[in-house]
Amino acid sequence: MTTPLREALMARMDAKTKPLGALGRLEDLAIQLGLILGTEHPRLHEPQMVVFAGDHGLASHGVSAYPSDVTWQMVENFLAGGAAVSVLARLHGLALTIVDCGVAHEFGPRPGLIDHKVAPGTADSRTGPAMTEDQCAAAIAAGADVVRSLPGNVLLLGEMGIGNTSAAALLMARLTGRDIASCTGSGTGLDATGIARKTAILQDVLDRHADAQAPMEALAAMGGFEIAAMVGAVREAARQRRVVVVDGFIATAAVRVAVALDPAVKDTCVYAHASGERGHAVLLAEMEVRPLLDLGMRLGEGSGAAVAWPLLLAATCLLDEMATFASAGVSERT
Repeated sequence: MTTPLREALMARMDAKTKPLGALGRLEDLAIQLGLILGTEHPRLHEPQMVVFAGDHGLASHGVSAYPSDVTWQMVENFLAGGAAVSVLARLHGLALTIVDCGVAHEFGPRPGLIDHKVAPGTADSRTGPAMTEDQCAAAIAAGADVVRSLPGNVLLLGEMGIGNTSAAALLMARLTGRDIASCTGSGTGLDATGIARKTAILQDVLDRHADAQAPMEALAAMGGFEIAAMVGAVREAARQRRVVVVDGFIATAAVRVAVALDPAVKDTCVYAHASGERGHAVLLAEMEVRPLLDLGMRLGEGSGAAVAWPLLLAATCLLDEMATFASAGVSERT
């Protein structure tokens, strides 16, 4: 949709010393950032990488190649600075915060860790709802509270939770109407036999919760505490006109729920990359959004969002600092 702000941003970019469109998608990105922030001169400051963590009762059925203990162990790895997202956050100067939304472990007060534990992991969605309505609402509120507590105008989404590719696949299947097989991938590294078994289990879950059709009903029945928290975080970030940098499959599934609740959320999001998880490219296409990168990554943690971050900086710097034909005394196209 054409607006006065969009036209002004396009005019600024077109006046730069380059052929029209020569910077490709960086031009589109610069314009998008200006629209999100509501200014012809977008500036990105104090970017916040937030990793939401939670355990999943469904993991007891072997839907992941790793045991559930890996969730809390990776949280420790984040806090110690040894995980991929920790390295990338240091590299790019991103403030890193870990949020315990529902990990089955007690960490105690720790620098860089926010305790919003709703419960020590969700219930088994194969036998009943993963969350009660109150628990789901509490997780959503926690995500919003985290955003309100942090400075800056950029939120980079990350997550950790053994079993959460299953929860994301279930939400994708329910919200898009797609067959669960097209939404289900290897997650942490299942082989073909493991994927087939995982798919069958997820079909059981979908069948059990056939009545959970509305977005909030589906989220409570089949989601996770960290996914619900991301829904709340994205909605609050959109309300504040913060840029949201969306990581991979699980983060995109959370955004898909948020968009179902509030369609305006979609336009505040920059989609960092297309992950190697089977359902992600399909979900991005269904949402009619295009990721910045396609590197075959499928780690999660917010790692893809961190890798894409320099592109956002490049887009805003080009818009702000690049000379125009008039200011540089360069002849324009005849």
